[in-house]
Parts: sequence; structure tokens; C-alpha cells
Amino acid sequence: MTRYESAIDVSSLVAIDMHAHIEVDSHGHASLDDELMAASAKYFNSDDERTPTVDQVAEYFRERKMAAVVFTVDAGTATGWPAISSEEVTEGAARNNDVLIPFGSVDPLQGVDAVEQARRLVTEHGVRGFKFHPSMQAFDPNDRAFYPLYAAISELGVPALFHTGQTGIGAGMPGGHGIKLRYSDPMLLDDVAADFPQLTIIMAHPSVPWQDAAISVATHKANVFIDLSGWSPKYFPPQLVRAVNGLLKHKVLYGSDFPLLSPDRWMTDFAALEIKDAVRPLVLKDNAVRLLGLPG
Repeated sequence: MTRYESAIDVSSLVAIDMHAHIEVDSHGHASLDDELMAASAKYFNSDDERTPTVDQVAEYFRERKMAAVVFTVDAGTATGWPAISSEEVTEGAARNNDVLIPFGSVDPLQGVDAVEQARRLVTEHGVRGFKFHPSMQAFDPNDRAFYPLYAAISELGVPALFHTGQTGIGAGMPGGHGIKLRYSDPMLLDDVAADFPQLTIIMAHPSVPWQDAAISVATHKANVFIDLSGWSPKYFPPQLVRAVNGLLKHKVLYGSDFPLLSPDRWMTDFAALEIKDAVRPLVLKDNAVRLLGLPG
């Protein structure tokens, strides 16, 4: 076992992508079944390769002089689909520690086992945060049954990244494949942020249809941030653009949602967005450096 230690040279980077998925393991096992994979690709109108390996992901970002936070999502209880190993993702990040930053994933529905796994992932493997997808994992984030997990993550001193808003997983399928959007309402995370003030929470994506709620939570709670992944910047709601330029300029983070949305497309569309010159470096790199505690 190789414990992850970062070797990222922040000064050499043009950006830090806070949201990149690892969707296949070394044995070819994918993070989603074929039906869900096809539906999400259709939703994103994505023709890109959906299942690059960890090493391929690293080379992709290395070529672009970017670092990336990488993770999978353990939704085994809700979907019945076995999860990709967070330990394997972290091993891959350790091989590519000049560009990759591993976040772990645990299944909240596994109770005490999830808490113990979270502790092991940080203390033994060196993961730098955790990714949750409440709709896909079928859990209500502010249910107190999950508070022991948040307490452990808070004590470990790493951030928790939560999917919020619409999801391409199950989109266009009958019943959305049983996936319930209401679990990804950012107002549910307001409770968590209030009850765990030392826990850094990142709300992933423009939180359509709850964008105003996400802005409100991030403005009110010092420990809450927003990543801008999953949507091309040209589709950002106007109130989000205003918040990025103003009250939330130190609390928003670049993220692509790779491989569903490419960094190339995101960066091209962000360049055309009316963002203040002084704010752009904050979004693309500086805010992430501070949040992740990277040297420099």
C-alpha cells in the first residue's frame, strides 16, 4: 500500500479542477451500469471517452498544466452496482501525485462501516476529502443518522463534496431510474453546515433548480463553498455569475465534471464569461489552493 502524499507544484499550474470522476478500475469494472452510463452521456451530449484509467486521467490533466481532484461514488446499497475501490483510486493518485488529488467515497447507508472506512481512507491511505451524491446514493443529507459520519470527517480535517441540483445520472429514463432529485437540494446541507461548523462543505455544480438557495447557504455559512462543475459556463444562471464576481469570489471553485464535461470546453466558455480579471485566478486556482491546504 502506498499512502498518498502530494507533490503538486502550485506555481506550475494554470488551474485546479475540483471535480473529475474515475469511472473504471484496473479490471475494467465501471462505476455505472451500461444503461445509466448511456443515459448520462446522452444528457451531457458527450462523445468523449467515458472510462479513462487513473493514469490516463493524470496524463490528460498533466498535458493541460492542471491538477485535478479525482474520485468515484460508492452507491452500492442504492444501486446494487459494486463500487470502484477508493483505495485503488488513491493508489493511482499516489502514482501521479504531481497532478492528482484523491477524494474518497463511502456509502452513507453502510452506517458504522462507512465511518470506519472514512477513517481508514484518510489515516492509512491519505485521501484529501470525500465525495457524496445524495440522489444517487439515496440518502437525505440532513438525516441525523449520518451525523456520526460527518463528525468523523470533520475530526479528520478534510472537506466533504456534495452533488447538488439536477443530475445527468438517470436523466431521461423512466422514473429517472428511481433517482430522487430532492435529496440534492442544497438547503439540506445548510443543516449540516450549521451543525458541523468545522466541516468544510463544497456544494458541487450550479444547483439548478435551487441556485438561489445555494448562493444563500454559501453566503451565510463560512464553511460552505461552491464548485462550478457539470455545466458549461455559458449556461450559468445570471445570479450565479453575479455572486462569483461579488460576495462569493473567494468561495467558488473551478470544476469540470470530467469526463462528462471536458476541461477544454469549460475553460473556453469560462473565458467568454463576464468575470472580473481579479476574480478569474481565484476561481481557477487560488481558492482551491487555500481550501485544499496546498503549499503556495
